[in-house]
Amino acid sequence: MKKTSLFILSLILLVSCSSGGDEGDAQTPPTIPGLVYPTNNLVCIDNTVELKWNASSDAQNDAITYQLDVATDNAFTKNVVTSTTTMLSKSLSLEKGKFYYWRVKAIDSNNKVGKYSSVYTFFTENEGIVNHLPFIPEIKTPVLHSSISGSTTTLSWTAVDADNDNLSYDVYLGTSNPPTQKVASDLSTATYEVSSLTPGTKYYWNIVVKDGKGGTTIGQVWSFSKQ
Repeated sequence: MKKTSLFILSLILLVSCSSGGDEGDAQTPPTIPGLVYPTNNLVCIDNTVELKWNASSDAQNDAITYQLDVATDNAFTKNVVTSTTTMLSKSLSLEKGKFYYWRVKAIDSNNKVGKYSSVYTFFTENEGIVNHLPFIPEIKTPVLHSSISGSTTTLSWTAVDADNDNLSYDVYLGTSNPPTQKVASDLSTATYEVSSLTPGTKYYWNIVVKDGKGGTTIGQVWSFSKQ
C-alpha cells in the first residue's frame, strides 16, 4: 500500500512540473517595427537609398532579426530585394526613375515571426525627367474580393501624382480577367457608380490614371462578386 501511494504521488508531481514548464515557455512574436525613411510617398530621392526603421521589442528578450522586402508593386509579387539583417537600416542601390514599395517584419531567435509593418512607397529620381508618372492607384471600395448584396455599388480609389498634376481616370470593368471593356473615360473624380449587377457573377475592374502630360499608369486588377 505504501509503494502504491508513493507511485501515485510521483505521477502527480511529474504532471505538475510538466504543466508549469509549458506555461513558462510560452513564446510571443516580436512587435511590429515602424518605418522611418523613406517616408511614405517620398519622391525624387537618390537611387542609392538607406532604408531605416524603428526597433521591435520581444517579450522574452530574444535576439531579433529583420526581414526587409522591397518591390516594384504594392502586392510584393515583383520583389526586387528580400534581405535579413540585425541592424535597423539597409542601404540599397536601386534603379533610377522607378516606384518602389517597402515593408519590414521582425523575427526572433525562436523563429517567432511578427506582423509586417505598413507598406510605404517612394520614387527614385531619373536624370532629365520633367514629368513623373502617377503612382499606382489604391483600392477603396468595394473591398478586394468582397461580395456585394445590392444591385449597385460604387467603385472608388485613390491616386497620387508626384507633380500634383490634375489626374483623370479611365475605368475598365467586366467578367473577364483582365477586363477589356472601358466603361468610363476621363473621369475627374476617383469614383464610378456601377448598376444592374448580375447575381452570382464575379466582376473584375481596374483603373488607368492619366496626368494630362502624357503620363499614364495602369492599375492592378481588382475583383468583387454579386451575391
